[in-house]
Amino acid sequence: MLLLVVVLFSVFYLFQINRMTYALVTQKEIPEEKHAKIFRTINVLITILLVSFYVEVSVAM
Repeated sequence: MLLLVVVLFSVFYLFQINRMTYALVTQKEIPEEKHAKIFRTINVLITILLVSFYVEVSVAM
């Protein structure tokens, strides 16, 4: 059950972060060539954050 909740939260959270990242790159007029690198970096960092959150919560239970 915990895994399902964390996965659903993670999908929603990644979607929101990507939406905000897209707004940032369009507002700051960052060149199209750099978009993929920016999104990849942010997604990797957020994924690491979410995995560490899951590990911490699952160990605490």
